[in-house]
Amino acid sequence: MNDPRPIFDRWPQSLPIPSAAALLGVGGLIAISMCFYTIPAESEGIVLRFGEFIEKVPSGLHAKLPFGIDEVITVPTQRQQKLEFGFATPGFTNPDQAGEEPELERAMVTGDLNSALVEWIVQYRITDPEKYLFDVRDPGLTLRDISEAAMREVVGDRTVDEIITIGRQEIEETVLARVRELAERYRLGVTINQVQLKNVNPPEPVQPSFNEVNRAQQDRENVINLANGEYNKAVPKARGEADQRIRAAEGYRFKRINEAEGDVTAFNQVLEQYLKAPEVTRARIYLETMAEVLPQAKQQIIVDDSVQQILPLLAPPSPQVVEVAK
Repeated sequence: MNDPRPIFDRWPQSLPIPSAAALLGVGGLIAISMCFYTIPAESEGIVLRFGEFIEKVPSGLHAKLPFGIDEVITVPTQRQQKLEFGFATPGFTNPDQAGEEPELERAMVTGDLNSALVEWIVQYRITDPEKYLFDVRDPGLTLRDISEAAMREVVGDRTVDEIITIGRQEIEETVLARVRELAERYRLGVTINQVQLKNVNPPEPVQPSFNEVNRAQQDRENVINLANGEYNKAVPKARGEADQRIRAAEGYRFKRINEAEGDVTAFNQVLEQYLKAPEVTRARIYLETMAEVLPQAKQQIIVDDSVQQILPLLAPPSPQVVEVAK
């Protein structure tokens, strides 16, 4: 039951009544303690005076007006934050990191009217805390909404095969550009750093069939790679052998041409000397030829019209007959 008497009338007699100086001292200590605050590392402070934005302060120790006149909001501007869609990592500290209904977030319809379960991450950083706090109501939820809208838009323009297999990187890049555009348009004060697809799967009832298709495609790629390897191994070898044979043929051609040209040059030199003295040259050529041929003959008989009898030379049987030219 409330006692209507003043507080000093109700003060216990065993306790001393505090003096005005003591009360002022306690109040002063409380006021001093309320005048200082600390902004942690990787953060910035937004100072409000009677609810109006005054200034932005960096990390460290700062002073403010006490008794609720100044209010400080800490914003982690240097910290990389992320939003998770379709799943939630345990122990997260960002209240906007996980959605309330992850099962609904990841269920999507593709452009060929198939269903897919898409899980992805959006990594961002708060770069303008003033815009983040005052230009948009609930900026974290707004960023989640525009990220989900961009992902559904991009997935809805592609087939389920593209989403699950070959189109993942293109989807990430397209969604990243779209989310950056929307964040700038809505003045969220954030910078979107990355969009990463985690798991993209077909619905559970059809997952075995999709796994069979994926295995078949992988086997096909393996066979193609093996064929390309054999091609790359055989074709350069055949080309090398062909080039080697071509170079050998060219070398032989040059050799024969040079030999022929040398023979022509030698013949022309002999012809030049022959034309100067035909009889002497003819006799010299005859003698040089006989000196080269006769040592190689095993047996020979020389027949001349002026000789009436056969003159055997080197008499062994089975003679060879050589007719002496006139």
